[in-house]
Amino acid sequence: MHKVVENLIKIKEEIKLNFSDLKDFKTPKIIAVSKTFGMNKILPLIEYGHLDFGENKVQEAIEKWSKIKSDNNKIKLHLVGGLQTNKVKLAVKLFDYIHSVDSEKLAKKISDEQQKQNKKVKVFIQVNIGNEEQKFGVDKLSVSDLYSYCKNHDLEVVGLMCIPPLNKSPEIFFKEMSELKKKLNLDELSMGMSSDYLDAVKNSATYVRIGSNIFGQRN
Repeated sequence: MHKVVENLIKIKEEIKLNFSDLKDFKTPKIIAVSKTFGMNKILPLIEYGHLDFGENKVQEAIEKWSKIKSDNNKIKLHLVGGLQTNKVKLAVKLFDYIHSVDSEKLAKKISDEQQKQNKKVKVFIQVNIGNEEQKFGVDKLSVSDLYSYCKNHDLEVVGLMCIPPLNKSPEIFFKEMSELKKKLNLDELSMGMSSDYLDAVKNSATYVRIGSNIFGQRN
């Protein structure tokens, strides 16, 4: 068995061991974040039957995934990095999920492109939960307004996404995200990476975005 498959199984077992006894526990989907890794690392996961993969950059994703996705329509590709408006056309064409909607301008562009391509993508609103100047994401006080705007422009908003501050305990931010999700009555919560996915799952994450714990350290 390939090392990446062993790593994925280990993560699934760890989540099960820690949380399967909890009441109403819903097993989160694991997005294998394959940015910078080649198909030699990704194919063993596809052959194993894993379907959810994440990329940060549109151009890299096009080069890596266009053929494989056309051959296997069960694969779900998630854009987990920031999206510039000039890349929206390409993103809508290739991706099934966009996790980084954080402005009305971007939402409008996705909406327009969906109409042109006659294709719907599922979107997450990215929340700047730690109010960090350098981070993408909508201010948490403006989430509700952006959600309404997205709905009015026919976007299929499935949930919220965040990247908590690096230098603080993530749990307080994950709890806050869980409350925001409940307030908006959304189904999905995309949060938690290799370093903090157990804390995220504890706070109702339904998608965790894991790279290095599956693929190894990036160069």
